[in-house]
Amino acid sequence: MVAAMTKAALSLTFSDDQAAAWDRLADLLAKAGIDILDESTAPPDPEGDSAVLAVLGKAGSGKTMLLSELTKALVTAGVETVSGDYEGKRRKERRTLAILAPTNKAASVLRNRGVPATTIHRILYTPVYDPEYEKIAEWLEGAGPRPDMPDLGDTALDRAKAFYDTVKSIPGALAAAGLRGSDFIKGWKRREDPLDIGFIDESSMLDSRQMEDLTEIFQTLVLFGDPAQLAPVGQSGEMVFDTLPAPQKLELHRVHRQTQDNPILDLAHALADPELQFEGFERMIEQAAQRDERVVWAQRVESDLMARSPVLVWRNVTRIRLIHAFRAAHGAPDSELLPGEPLICDGLELPLKHRKRRIDLEARGLIKGAQCVYLGPGKRPGFSRLHVFGAEEPQVSAASIIKIEKEGEEEPFIPYAATMGAAFLHGAAVTIHKAQGSQWPDVQVFAPDLYAAARAGRTEAGVPLWKRLAYVAITRAEHRLLWVVRNRLGRPSGPLRIDDLGGTPAPFALEVQDDG
Repeated sequence: MVAAMTKAALSLTFSDDQAAAWDRLADLLAKAGIDILDESTAPPDPEGDSAVLAVLGKAGSGKTMLLSELTKALVTAGVETVSGDYEGKRRKERRTLAILAPTNKAASVLRNRGVPATTIHRILYTPVYDPEYEKIAEWLEGAGPRPDMPDLGDTALDRAKAFYDTVKSIPGALAAAGLRGSDFIKGWKRREDPLDIGFIDESSMLDSRQMEDLTEIFQTLVLFGDPAQLAPVGQSGEMVFDTLPAPQKLELHRVHRQTQDNPILDLAHALADPELQFEGFERMIEQAAQRDERVVWAQRVESDLMARSPVLVWRNVTRIRLIHAFRAAHGAPDSELLPGEPLICDGLELPLKHRKRRIDLEARGLIKGAQCVYLGPGKRPGFSRLHVFGAEEPQVSAASIIKIEKEGEEEPFIPYAATMGAAFLHGAAVTIHKAQGSQWPDVQVFAPDLYAAARAGRTEAGVPLWKRLAYVAITRAEHRLLWVVRNRLGRPSGPLRIDDLGGTPAPFALEVQDDG
C-alpha cells in the first residue's frame, strides 16, 4: 500500500507494480527490525529468521530505480552501507547494507547512478590493514581522533580528509595521501562476521556456489534480476532465482514511464512476441533506425568504438576474426601489444598455495570478465600496467599472461607472459554471454552471428536462443545501438590512445606484489 512508503518514495513516480514491490520489501525489512516508514532501526537479532526475496523484471521495468530508492531509505533509517574496502570495529546495534554485483563493470554501472555498489568478492574477502594506517581509517570514519603521523604529514592527511568527504572510499583517501595499497593493506581474509542486508544486482549471472556463499553471509537477501537474460554457463539454462517458490518472487511487468520513448528498449521488449521471427525483427530495427538516431543500421563495424566498447558476437570464431582485423587496422605487431589495446581478464593462473596472491589480484579488480586497457609494460619482466574499468583505483601493475587466440590454431599467441598471474584475452570483441552485467554508451551487435543462431534453431529454457542473445546484446547499449549487418571493418580515424583514461596517477598505481 502507498501508505507504507517513505516521504522520499512518495515524491517519485512509481508504477503500480513498483509500488507493490516497495510495500512488500518494506514489510520484509520491518520483520528484520528496520522500519523505513518511521526511519528507525532495532538492534540485529542473530537468532532471527533468514529471508530471500527476488525482484524480477526486464530492462526498463524500474529494478535499478527501486534498488536505488530502497538504499536511500535504509541509509536515512540509520543503516550503514558496507563497501568491503574497510570495516571499523563492530558495534552490536549496527545495521548494515551491502549492494553487490557479480563483476566490477556491473558494480560501476550502479556507482555511476549514485548507488554505492561493490563486487561480491570484495564482501567475501575483507582487507587486513596495517595498524598504523588503520588509525587514519578510523579517523576518517569518525570513530577516532586525528592521528599524529609525522612521516606522512598534515598536508597528506588533509588531502585524505578532503577526498573522503567527497567519495566515501578509505583506499581512495589513502591513495590521495600518497600511499599505495601495499603500504596500508597487509593481506586479505575470508569474511568471518555475518552481515545484515544484501541487495544483489544482475543476479541472473549468479551461480549456485555464489548463492550459497551469499545466503551464509546475509540474513536478509534481495535479488534483482532479469529473467530474459542468459543463464550462467553450466547452469542448464536455470538461474538461481528460478528455484525460489512463487511467494518469494516479485515481478515488475510494466516498462517504467521514463523509458517509454527509448527505441532500444522497445526492440528488446518486442522479442517477447512468440510469433516474431529473425527476419521480422531485423525489419523492426531497420524501421527504428529511419525514425531515431539512437538506432543505427550499420554496414560495417566501427573500429574506433572497439577500443572501449567491444563488438558483441555469439561465436568464438567471429570474435577472433574481428580481433585480428582490429589489430591489423591499427598496425599492431605480432610480437607485442600497443598501449590502448583492450583486454578481458580470463581468470588467474596461480597454484593453490598462492592463495594470498590470488585474493590480492581479485581485490584489485582482476576477476574473470574484468575489462581493462593495456597501458604499457611494467617495471619487472612479465608485468603489465593496466587500467581496470570499474575498479575504484583503476591503474594496476600486475604479473600478466596475455593471450591472443589465432583462428584455426589451438595454441594462442602470447606477447607477454609471467610465470603466474592474471590471464587476459583481447577485448576488441566479446561474446554476448561475457557482456552480461556490462553497459556501454554505444554498443555494436554483429547481426550475422545472431542470424546463424536463428538458423541453428537452438533454444534455452524454451525460448529461441537468438532471442535471448539479441535481448542481452541490445540492452547493453545505454544510448546508441549499432546493428552491424555486414562482415566489414571501417578504418580507424586515428591511433589508439590512453590519455582519455582517468584514475589514480601513475606514481600511485597499485603494484601487486609477488609473494614468492
